[in-house]
Amino acid sequence: MIDPELLEILACPACDSRPPVKLDEANNRLICTECGRSYPIRDDIPVMLIDEAELPSK
Repeated sequence: MIDPELLEILACPACDSRPPVKLDEANNRLICTECGRSYPIRDDIPVMLIDEAELPSK
């Protein structure tokens, strides 16, 4: 489980989105609210690396 306080300060490294990313618990990912990239969460640790992100399908 990701700490809610951590979610408030995390930002997408690709676009530095504000407001912060949102949690997708069903897929264990963080989603950027600006560009739509999704970042994996592994062992309850967000992997906020651009190379690890998936772009939204169009």
